[in-house]
Amino acid sequence: MPAPITVPLFCAASAAQGLDLPALLRSVVDSQRYMLGPRVQAFEEAFAAYVGVRHAIGVANGTDALELALRGLGLGPGQRVLTVANAGFYASTAIRAVGAEPVYAEIDDAMLTLAPAVLAEALAGQRLHAVVVTHMYGQLADMPAIAAQCKAAGVPLIEDCAQAHGARRDGRQAGAWGDIGCFSFYPTKNLGALGDGGALVTTDDALAARLRALRQYGWGTKYEVVHEGGRNSRLDELQAAVLEAKLPLLDEANARRRAIAARYGAAFAGLPLQAPLAQGEDYVAHLYVVRSTQREALRAHLSAQGIASDVHYPLPDHRQPVVADACAGVRLPLTEAACAQVLSLPCFLGMTDSQVEQVISVVADFHERVA
Repeated sequence: MPAPITVPLFCAASAAQGLDLPALLRSVVDSQRYMLGPRVQAFEEAFAAYVGVRHAIGVANGTDALELALRGLGLGPGQRVLTVANAGFYASTAIRAVGAEPVYAEIDDAMLTLAPAVLAEALAGQRLHAVVVTHMYGQLADMPAIAAQCKAAGVPLIEDCAQAHGARRDGRQAGAWGDIGCFSFYPTKNLGALGDGGALVTTDDALAARLRALRQYGWGTKYEVVHEGGRNSRLDELQAAVLEAKLPLLDEANARRRAIAARYGAAFAGLPLQAPLAQGEDYVAHLYVVRSTQREALRAHLSAQGIASDVHYPLPDHRQPVVADACAGVRLPLTEAACAQVLSLPCFLGMTDSQVEQVISVVADFHERVA
């Protein structure tokens, strides 16, 4: 049997990109600056320029970024935030953390992102105080339509870009369409750190100043708390140094992910699988997700052949035990069907051509056996 195919650890991916992490980390240690120092500032400036916005604010992780975005916009108890229910409960966690109410919208059945027609109906039919749009699996949502609808309705728009670093449409990056973009730099992300990390991006100067204060206790000046809802959520110098070094390599890495996805798409075209539709720059293949009515059997077959897979995500937000009673009346048939069928196949930087062919062969073999 060929060697098992599993997602590599961060260090292996970094080595594949030619990064000398020990030397980089040693330089930070030798500087004796570890929090909100020159490395963080340099990364924030570089990342803001890359996304095409005026400001980037480094924080501790992507979920904090979402929560701070909501707090920065003044969201709190009694307010309603629309989002999708197939995105792992991360936006729901942030919405609930500020005391607001998640309002779940149906997805587009093909792209698995927020459906613009559903958003239009929700904006017209109920009072919403914000919208969180998630770029699922590295697929940019239909931002021209979504951003235009939110702007016309006067409803703030937050982008959850945790899986979409570098996705763009018409030259405009994920994170540059809404009022605030939120990123995670968890090690497996397209732009990943050595541990947790995150960032908010915006072009609004006043909002950026508020977010910078909220990430550090709500301080106006040191030890003077002037903003309600502040917390300790700082990107550290070690993570910032790694991210700054990796940022210039992001587009090349995304191109490799996209090439793997394209090979899968061509090979699976004749199989009873629903595969990602996009192949352009609006898809950065953070995950390569197919839909199968025989998901568990296919997953077991892959495992038997030494190929790892995962489900992102098996349980829709409105069916999570913590909200099951409150959401008992919520019906999202397209979302529920997707969560019952999605399966993530290996797609990562450093994956070899022979490994890609191995996955293709095993998936094809499964469908020959069950045909």
